[in-house]
Amino acid sequence: MKLEVMRYLPESDPEPRHQVYEVPYSDTGSVLEALQYIKDELDPTLSFRWSCRMAICGSCGMNINGVPRLACRTFLREYFPGPVRIDALAHFPVERDLVISAADFIAKLESIKPYIIPRVERDVSEGEYLQTPLELEKFNQFTKCINCMLCYAACPQYGIDPAFLGPGVIALAHRYNADSRDGAAEERMGQLHAEEGLWSCTAVGYCSEVCPKDVDPANAVNQNKMASALDYFLRFVKPGDKS
Repeated sequence: MKLEVMRYLPESDPEPRHQVYEVPYSDTGSVLEALQYIKDELDPTLSFRWSCRMAICGSCGMNINGVPRLACRTFLREYFPGPVRIDALAHFPVERDLVISAADFIAKLESIKPYIIPRVERDVSEGEYLQTPLELEKFNQFTKCINCMLCYAACPQYGIDPAFLGPGVIALAHRYNADSRDGAAEERMGQLHAEEGLWSCTAVGYCSEVCPKDVDPANAVNQNKMASALDYFLRFVKPGDKS
C-alpha cells in the first residue's frame, strides 16, 4: 500500500513536500506501524513522534487524509487500496517532517494551572478529600483528555488566531473548575473571560468530532460561555450593588 508522507526540514526546505513509500498491507496494520516500517526498513531519516501505541500518550497525532487522528489507532484497512496521505498536525510550527512544536500548547496548558488547588487545605492526618458520584459526574468526561492536540489541528479559529486559548485547554480548565475539591475557579475564569478565551470560539464543533477519547471540548466551551454570560449579567442584579 502506498503512503504519501510529508517531508520537511525548515532550515533547508523552502516548503513541505511528499515522499511516496510502499509498505506491507494487513487488515490489522496501523498507520503508525506503517511509518515504523518505513523508518526501520526504507528510510531512517523519517521523523515522527510515538510512545505507547495504545492511544494513551497522545504523541502520534498527525493529519491522515486531511483529518487529525492518532496514527496508532488508525488502520490501513480504513483507506484500502490507498494511497494514504500523511501530514504534520495543522496550525503548529513543524520541527521536522511529522514532528510539530507543542510549545504554544504547553504554555497555554500551564497557564490555567491544570491541577487541583484545594478549596480548603487539609492535613494528611485528616484523610482524603471526599467526593460523591454526582460531583464526579460533573467533570469526569473531561478527565479523559490526553493532550494529543488533535482538537487544535481541527480548530479553524486557532489556525486564524494562535493567541486563542483553544478547545483542549478550555476543556481542562473546566475539568478543574467543576471539581468540587478545587478552589481556583475564579482565577481560571479570568483567563476564560479574556478576549482570547471563550468568546473567540466560533462554535464549529469539529474539535469534539476528532477527539480520540470522546471528550467534548465544544460542550466545555458552551458551558463556560453560559457561566461567563451569567456572571456578567448578575453584576447588575446583585442586592446592594450600586454599579
